[in-house]
Amino acid sequence: MTTTHTLFDDAVQRVRAGNTAQSEAISLLAQLTAEEKLGLLDGDQDFWSGMAEMTQGYNRTPIVMGCVDRVGIPGLRFSDGPRGVVMGASTAFPVSMARGATWDLALEEQIGIAIGAEVRAQGGNFFGGVCINLPRHPAWGRAQETYGEDSYALGEFGGALTRGVRHHAMAVSKHFALNSMENGRFVVNVTADDATLHEVYLPHFRRTVEAGVDGIMTAYNSVNGEWAGQNEILMEGILRGQWDFQGVTVSDFLLGLRDAGKSLHAGLDVEEPFQQQRAQHLEADLDAGRASWADVDRAGRRILATQLAFYARELDDEPSIDVVFSHEHRALAREAAATAAVLLKNDDVNGQPLLPLDASSLRQVAVIGRLAGLANTGDEGSSNVRTPHVTTPLEGIRTAFPGASVDFVEADDPSTAAASAASADVAIVVVGYTSADEGEYLGNIMTSHPSLLSLFPPAPEGVDLGALMDAASDGGTVMGSAIGGDRRSLRLRPIDADIIRATVAANPRTVVVIVTAGAVIAEEWRHEVPAVLIGWYNGSEGGTALADVLLGHHDATGRLPYSIPKDESHLPFLDIDATEITYDRWHGQRLLDRDGNSAAFPLGFGLSYTTFSIDQVTVSPVVDEHFDATVSVSNTGDRPGRHVVQLYAVIDANDFPRRVLVGFAPVWLEAGETKTVTVEGSTRPTNRWTDDGFVPASPSAVIEAAAFSGDKEAATTTLDLL
Repeated sequence: MTTTHTLFDDAVQRVRAGNTAQSEAISLLAQLTAEEKLGLLDGDQDFWSGMAEMTQGYNRTPIVMGCVDRVGIPGLRFSDGPRGVVMGASTAFPVSMARGATWDLALEEQIGIAIGAEVRAQGGNFFGGVCINLPRHPAWGRAQETYGEDSYALGEFGGALTRGVRHHAMAVSKHFALNSMENGRFVVNVTADDATLHEVYLPHFRRTVEAGVDGIMTAYNSVNGEWAGQNEILMEGILRGQWDFQGVTVSDFLLGLRDAGKSLHAGLDVEEPFQQQRAQHLEADLDAGRASWADVDRAGRRILATQLAFYARELDDEPSIDVVFSHEHRALAREAAATAAVLLKNDDVNGQPLLPLDASSLRQVAVIGRLAGLANTGDEGSSNVRTPHVTTPLEGIRTAFPGASVDFVEADDPSTAAASAASADVAIVVVGYTSADEGEYLGNIMTSHPSLLSLFPPAPEGVDLGALMDAASDGGTVMGSAIGGDRRSLRLRPIDADIIRATVAANPRTVVVIVTAGAVIAEEWRHEVPAVLIGWYNGSEGGTALADVLLGHHDATGRLPYSIPKDESHLPFLDIDATEITYDRWHGQRLLDRDGNSAAFPLGFGLSYTTFSIDQVTVSPVVDEHFDATVSVSNTGDRPGRHVVQLYAVIDANDFPRRVLVGFAPVWLEAGETKTVTVEGSTRPTNRWTDDGFVPASPSAVIEAAAFSGDKEAATTTLDLL
């Protein structure tokens, strides 16, 4: 068999031999025709044929952009994410927010390696699933796609996923920037001052750039009066000029820019995913001087250099297709799901904590709630993973309790739930949300804002635009579903609260498992229930992992990646249908702290099946924005467990958060064991943005080595910041 050798292959070899990817990109670009150069700047598929194909199933195979067969350029071969590979029938990992609850960067990097392998095995090379948008408000419909409310943690997790994916594929972080409203994402203008941008909404993107991210996807929304996909300040000013990003910028799909020439001049390299606005208008824009061929060449160099650098670097061995939904990846998904579960309450019942359960002592178990038997891995829009099997909570519990009779009550009926619970040794109530309640949203956006339709090429004869848009709104096959979107309530359905109260009244041995991504306010029922566990949208093996935690085969190890308030009034203002909104630095735990409102459960909170103490902390001097904290941690209980040491800096400065997260590390300890743990800390969250760049907000900070934000048992020391 003869393999054709291409100009691209030759360029890759020269990069491996020591030439720069940028110099080789210039040489390769010079050998392309004008038509081929323009073809690099958008997708390879005709718009309407691509739309028709996506209504049969979004991103089932790689979406290719910028392939040039004549010279062997493979193109950017896109797969969406972030809970796994959208292509094919892949492993569904817990959603990103659940993985944020693990506080485990090494585990996240492992997941990135697995996801990258499944991308590569299915013909992809460009993973658009490093989602690190900050959820300013927990009602955001796509909160499940990101890691938590804290900028520092977002950056660390985004960096870990990036490092993992890059073993096999190019990694793309998104959505740059200020994207945290779903219903209004195509029309809203988000205003933020420079300090808010640089201190709160951009640091996590900078961290992924430092981790080597290959691509940045822009957001749909407008930022300070300009659409993100054609925002020169964001792309050329901050991303390139300040952070020296060397990769490729790509638009969000279909509606990610409004002006072909302007987007190119502003620094957007690729319009995703099809031949759309640039195919229609860019040549005329070039002729009219609204963009230049220098802009074309600049984007072309970046597109080619990114691919050359990827193919020239040392990758892991190429995986076979058998890696997809493999035993190893399912085991990793199970471990991540178990590690993520957050135990919020575990009160004594008859003299001892209700959890973990003892399977040998149980003869009858009541499993209550419509979600217990549902394969519920999260949003069914662009992040949906078509995993071959999902272990539901009901299936996991039945398998884990072979000696018990399991009675399943699916109906929304408090009296039936109470009757089942009354005769059971334990009642497990599974409540929360589905893709109908939160997730990606398309809805009636096109009919409400018909100007968006002008961004599509004219429909060819015989194509029914209405039918295509209806298909796009059915089950999220193109851009999201007509259901989902931003949550209009942060509480459970009233019937769920009624079922919980009826169940616990009938049986005090009641566990409530909440399926959610963002915060759930539970003040109307949580004080009546002994045990509450956040179970998340937990992937292919979520039900098995839930049983692992309920039985104590796996310690309760998750910690909240956000704060849960006691009342909606303690949150930032939000109008999910707004077309104009201003963001400031106050949200989440830092807003609660500023206003003196105690959280129902603070950032970083979570119980274990054992107990811990943090007895001492010392810190090294700051070097290049980093310091090390040496912490003594003890397991003071009678069983093994995992603690998460969290470092917070307490700052005394006006108009600045009182307490900021600056480091974290999980540690496993045997019963009675003490370990000395080194936690890497960063001073970046303690810096204030000024006209002269970042400066310390205060000359020094008190460093707390804590179990959660505001932990009164934290060990403390002082760190000089100047």
